[in-house]
Amino acid sequence: MPNPTAAMLVIGDEILSGRTQDTNTNHLAIKLTEAGIDLREIRVVGDGASEIVAAVNALRTRFDYVFTSGGIGPTHDDITADCIAEAFGVSISVRADARAILATNYKNPDVDLNEARLRMARIPDGADLIDNPISKAPGFRLSNVHVMAGVPPVFHAMLESVLPTLTGGEPLQSITVRIEAPEGEIAETLSNMAKATPSLSFGSYPFIQNGIFGSNIVVRGTDVEKLAAAREELLALAKTLKA
Repeated sequence: MPNPTAAMLVIGDEILSGRTQDTNTNHLAIKLTEAGIDLREIRVVGDGASEIVAAVNALRTRFDYVFTSGGIGPTHDDITADCIAEAFGVSISVRADARAILATNYKNPDVDLNEARLRMARIPDGADLIDNPISKAPGFRLSNVHVMAGVPPVFHAMLESVLPTLTGGEPLQSITVRIEAPEGEIAETLSNMAKATPSLSFGSYPFIQNGIFGSNIVVRGTDVEKLAAAREELLALAKTLKA
């Protein structure tokens, strides 16, 4: 039975402008791989409502799980929650349980929970809250879409609370073999190996080091015995080409 699939939607003009480097996707990919969930697509969109809504609707119909990062803070450009509500056609408002959680982050919530901060307690109807042990402002899950903060430590913490709720499959394993030969000399062999073992994924990543052309061949799959056999075949190929 194939593993569940997932997509990541990174939201924010600061990502597209290069001002902020996205590290959440890499962290998510590692965690999902460990959980046996295949991350199949990554999208980055700016702070435009129509683009966010379109991306959410496209991804949630194609993948078992969707994860978003960014745009759930207190400022005017934090519009992700509104866009999720629009994508699902539901209302959004300040929710009592989210407000109560957010209030625990302030000494005087009656004063400190101003209109801007209360934006972080606005939750689409029907959503479940995602715990945020760092800054308290919760994320949320609506159907198969998990909406989380963009700040990496907060995203990581939210993801830890989400992972136990997901149904995974077989953890993906990988092996890497370095072959010191141009890709053109190994392409046919790799193609034949891929056709012979369709349950494995073969990738070739070329390099040039000290004038030597070569490739790191990465093979991924869930069958440990097949991975071991592929490794032996690739090592034999590397030895033949180097001789």
